Amino acid sequence: MSSTGNKKASNFSPLFSKENYVLMAVGGVMIALGMFLMSGGKNADPNSFDYNVVYSKTRITVAPILIVLGLVVEIYAIFKKTK
Repeated sequence: MSSTGNKKASNFSPLFSKENYVLMAVGGVMIALGMFLMSGGKNADPNSFDYNVVYSKTRITVAPILIVLGLVVEIYAIFKKTK
């Protein structure tokens, strides 16, 4: 029997480095935070509609921007070359 079949490839290079995984985690946290901010609060009285709570700047502007930035960070982390 030949021993070459039992040897592992020595030129194995991992697909992602630690930096890629850190960037992916940061992007995931940004997306989760954006989703949390978009969920927002609630009205004190369920029988009344408060325009300022439902359509606040945090829900309409900040949260979607944070989600898109998180997606951009995720894409960058995936395509970033390892050294």
